[in-house]
Amino acid sequence: MSETSDKKPKQQTLKFKAEVAELLNIVINSLYTDKEIFVRELVSNASDALEKLRHLQLTEKGEMADAGSELEINIHTDEEARTFSITDTGIGMTRQEAATNLGTIAHSGSREFMKQIEEGKKVDATLIGQFGVGFYAAFMVADKVTVHTRSWQSDENPVVWSSKGAGNFSLRETDDLPRGTTITVDLREEDAEYAKADTIKSLIRKYSNFVPFPIKVNGEQVNTIQPLWMKSKSDISDEELTEFYRFVANAFDEPTYKFQFNADAPLAIRSLLFVPGENLEKFGLSRMEPGVSLYCKKVMIANDVEELLPDYFRFFRGVVDSEDLPLNISRETMQDSALVAKLKRVLTGRLLKFLAEEAKDDAKKYEEFFKSFGMFIKEGAASDFEHRDDLAKLLRFDSTHDTETMTSLPDYVERMKEDQQAIYYISGPNREAIEAGPYLEALQERDFEVIYCYEGIDDFVMTTLREFDGKSLISADQADLKLPDKENEAQEDALDDKAAGDLASWIKNQLGDEVEEVRVSKRLTNSPALLVNPDEMMTTGMRRVMQAANRDLGPMGKLILEINPGHMILKRIEELRNEEGGSNLAGQAVHLMLDNARIAAGLLVDPKSLVERSTQILEAALNKR
Repeated sequence: MSETSDKKPKQQTLKFKAEVAELLNIVINSLYTDKEIFVRELVSNASDALEKLRHLQLTEKGEMADAGSELEINIHTDEEARTFSITDTGIGMTRQEAATNLGTIAHSGSREFMKQIEEGKKVDATLIGQFGVGFYAAFMVADKVTVHTRSWQSDENPVVWSSKGAGNFSLRETDDLPRGTTITVDLREEDAEYAKADTIKSLIRKYSNFVPFPIKVNGEQVNTIQPLWMKSKSDISDEELTEFYRFVANAFDEPTYKFQFNADAPLAIRSLLFVPGENLEKFGLSRMEPGVSLYCKKVMIANDVEELLPDYFRFFRGVVDSEDLPLNISRETMQDSALVAKLKRVLTGRLLKFLAEEAKDDAKKYEEFFKSFGMFIKEGAASDFEHRDDLAKLLRFDSTHDTETMTSLPDYVERMKEDQQAIYYISGPNREAIEAGPYLEALQERDFEVIYCYEGIDDFVMTTLREFDGKSLISADQADLKLPDKENEAQEDALDDKAAGDLASWIKNQLGDEVEEVRVSKRLTNSPALLVNPDEMMTTGMRRVMQAANRDLGPMGKLILEINPGHMILKRIEELRNEEGGSNLAGQAVHLMLDNARIAAGLLVDPKSLVERSTQILEAALNKR
């Protein structure tokens, strides 16, 4: 920038250098993605000016201009004139400071600075509260920007800075201004919305609600919610927390949990997070989006930031404030991914610890939380290897141990029998359906506890975890279910080994490719047959999910049919197949038995074939009478 004279006349016209005009063009047209950001920038500058003034009031003993003025920010909008103006009663500027500060981008090195921006490189320019690029964001919406300012130093004259953002700006002295700075933006016609009070109020609440000074729009204070995360827990009431939650989450319910965490190392963090009262994603309305906003010095940098927490914690709502994160020049995106990752790790670890403490302190309340939000914990246990153990401890399931209270994996392990080597689970639509099926028989005989899995994701969680506390997680429908030997008195009148083996071979011939194998069961006592999975990484629950996604898959093969040689149905099938004319009916009974086994496993069957076989067997039974 150059001046027309070494002396400083009442008014000067100053020209930007060519590279500075080019840089200003980048700032206005490329650096910011949303024009509304200019409001945040100007409020941040005003807030910093007030903070500096407050500091001077404590340190300076000399005379100060307008010493009794309230520290506040006033915004005035005029739709008719199409103007937006913001006034602070802060530190203000002298003539020299106005020329220097409002010309920050004209300083030496601007060409290198512009080159770094154009190349997408990091720039050391976290300009919160500084006149500079943030101030020039106003030109995204302005035909003209005018600054009236008076320094806190009582012997300095007020000045007026003005520019249309083109090739030059003017600077002149004036008379009789109050201490502080007023920035007036003459808005472009297409940006007239920023002359509306409601628009500005909304932006203040979005970006600058927690600025520590009153912000008034046309005389009405807008920032009435306090930045509670900056206070100690003992100084915050439950009513304040609820009001704050409803503000940041745009909600009307009561939060289930409230989590406040402050730390100085390894990062400076102040956070206040909430678990909502309801999980709308559970009802299938829509996928919950991240709801935690990032602040720096109580000014919002980004809303609903995905990088702050793992995706399975997307149900949390609230605020994280950190001064340690470098931001790009426009403060719209975070620049240092390593620091962001560290912040994410710290917050994730603390939230997992918090949930574990809540589960221990009030198991009943945590169980209610898990019924609503457990799907997210399961999602994390199946996807987050780093925190898998901590997430596994937070899981809750129904089991054979208690019909009233859910159990955790640590509690299950504590109750395991001495001769029990694994944690057993079985999936089904509900407790009643599971307990009516054949898969619990062998485990109940040995008094082994079995976990009930009702949701499709449960099987994926269990097969992903594979073990807990050194104990394998095994589905009760696995073919290779190794159990301690136990005498089976109920099988005394069962078919002998040769007859049972011959019957299994005959049944396999009848069923063909519908099953992979038919074998004599060592686990069944009351049921005639059941289907088991030869693949330990595949459960009947997974098959149900796959069938639900594609009904054309049919019953899905590659399952093993186990038969109970002591059950009356199998003994009668053995008799029928050896009777003259009984083989056909025996074959129909075998197919019906397979369909029943599929139903017990929760798998789809062809209803037409099932009805036909049932009818044929019913007719045969009635004709015999």
